[in-house]
Amino acid sequence: MSSRSQPLVWVISGYRAGETTQLLALAEALGWPFEVKELRHRRWDFVPGLLRLSSPAGVEKAAQGEIRPPWPDVVLSAGMRNEPLARWIRDRAGGRCRLVNVGRPWAGFDHFDLVITTPQYRLPNRHNILQNIGTMHLVGDHALAAAARQWKPEFERLPGPYIGVLIGGNSGPYTLGPAAARRLAIAAGRLARQMKGSVLATTSSRTSAAASEAFAEALDCPHYLFRWSSDATHNPYHGILATADLLIVTSDTVSMISEAVGTGKPVFVFDLDGNDDVRPGAFFYRLLMRFGHPRLTRDLELFHRRLTETGRAAWLGQPLSTVRSEPLDDLARAVARVQALVASRDHDKA
Repeated sequence: MSSRSQPLVWVISGYRAGETTQLLALAEALGWPFEVKELRHRRWDFVPGLLRLSSPAGVEKAAQGEIRPPWPDVVLSAGMRNEPLARWIRDRAGGRCRLVNVGRPWAGFDHFDLVITTPQYRLPNRHNILQNIGTMHLVGDHALAAAARQWKPEFERLPGPYIGVLIGGNSGPYTLGPAAARRLAIAAGRLARQMKGSVLATTSSRTSAAASEAFAEALDCPHYLFRWSSDATHNPYHGILATADLLIVTSDTVSMISEAVGTGKPVFVFDLDGNDDVRPGAFFYRLLMRFGHPRLTRDLELFHRRLTETGRAAWLGQPLSTVRSEPLDDLARAVARVQALVASRDHDKA
């Protein structure tokens, strides 16, 4: 190990929110000092990644000043645009830095010490690929307890038990339009009446205005509904995760399903089967999944299958007894693998 008492971790911030959340969750769980490198990329930043270069060229010149010694022991990154920079950092560190990629890498797998992935990316089984079921996230016991304290007084005016509904939007082959939103509201309302409880629902940044309106109009039970807005100062998302007795999540979103399962509560997935709303983009995505290269698409059905086969979630409409209500251990498994990487490096240097 270096002269530092603990390994130093650099997080090369992802350019998609879901990737950044996973990177931060892993960095925090490792318990080592870490720095987040927020970088600005050039317009042609994809070129170094396509050419499999080891270079900071895709990062704006001013931001490159943030990449300087002391070099880290571990780099956590995601996305093709960040891969050349991560390799360049390892070169500057004399090869002693471990590279950990989250999601699906674009370069060959041998470019990384560890790839942490999930089923929808269809990566092969290799010694340096960790196949998790769900995505890593920051929704832990402490965060849930804080959210419960904040939001429980707001929800207590409604009768329990509470059914949390997390609503995504259009994504790849999935379409969440007005028809699907109405079907979701009817199903959630029916369940709430059966349980003599209430619905706590939230839309998301990908939920269209038309889908939000259709859901609101069709929801005929006691409820709390938050319509996502970029300028909202208080978002009840974590409060719903913390206080709901069971959770319903639309099938388009891996991150929200993973976070719901992380609460240890029963989780039901609402199937956006493509028969409700017509969207040309969804049709062409399905064609690409069937005839295109796997690298160009994600197959969320593989993710759903892993969850349902392990009993961590069930399709909405199945009996509650089919859900194990057991959180995933994905984050703990990832932490153990990164710790082993650093330990093996230090052993080789001894």
